[in-house]
Amino acid sequence: STAVMGAFLMASFKNTFTDFTAFFRSIFRSPLTLVNGLPFSLAIMTILLAHEMGHYLTCRYYGIDATLPYFIPAPTLVGTMGAFIRIKSPIQHRAALLEVGIAGPIAGFVLAVPALLIALAKSGFTTVSPSASSVMLGEPLIFKAMELITGKMPPPGMEINLHPIGFAAWFGFFATALNLLPVGQLDGGHVSYALFRGIHKRISEALVFTLIPLGIFYWPGWLLWSVVLLLIGLRHPVTLDDSIPLTQRHQWLGWIGLTIFVFCFTPIPFYIN
Repeated sequence: STAVMGAFLMASFKNTFTDFTAFFRSIFRSPLTLVNGLPFSLAIMTILLAHEMGHYLTCRYYGIDATLPYFIPAPTLVGTMGAFIRIKSPIQHRAALLEVGIAGPIAGFVLAVPALLIALAKSGFTTVSPSASSVMLGEPLIFKAMELITGKMPPPGMEINLHPIGFAAWFGFFATALNLLPVGQLDGGHVSYALFRGIHKRISEALVFTLIPLGIFYWPGWLLWSVVLLLIGLRHPVTLDDSIPLTQRHQWLGWIGLTIFVFCFTPIPFYIN
């Protein structure tokens, strides 16, 4: 499914896309067309795998029973719903919880950054058409920073014709931001509980209620996310020994996680231009 979406993005990148019907007919006529989707497919799968292996290997380090990653194919904008692991045994203490929670976002972020740099090197500019309507991606701070560093800031009246690998990087950043929301048992919830266990539930509640005005004024998807998070639950289970204090290193890991979240988050992930 990611190869199909990658082939579609490559056709758009090369300005050979005409309409969806013709695109899918071309795939049935010549399945080798899917080879064009491999750069996107390999990039997004590698970023997702790195994220989940970060969790898995940290679990193994602490002797926590966990499964290898499961990938979820789906007919979404990127051809997947992501990946996950199942943790099957209790976590010993808050230090282990924090490291398990933060390892995935750090690993995914570290691979998404070079993917974006590669994409920007392969990308050019295209003229903005005032009469054309299209779905646009919101740019998180990391995108703007990399555009500035690489000199790929679009001139007035122009926009970046982003290489498909860049879309994989964008999805990696977006997924990282969602996972780092300090709610319940998300990655950010693990980090939040490890650092602020006494007020973790209040932080979760505050975040969910913050998503409501974001959904009203910026992107309606945040309203759906607030409902999903409420259904999943805002509480976090205790570790086997919550009394073991965190070290200074773990405090710094928490701040690194917050920094990554700030650089990856965008209040309007999608909009119609």
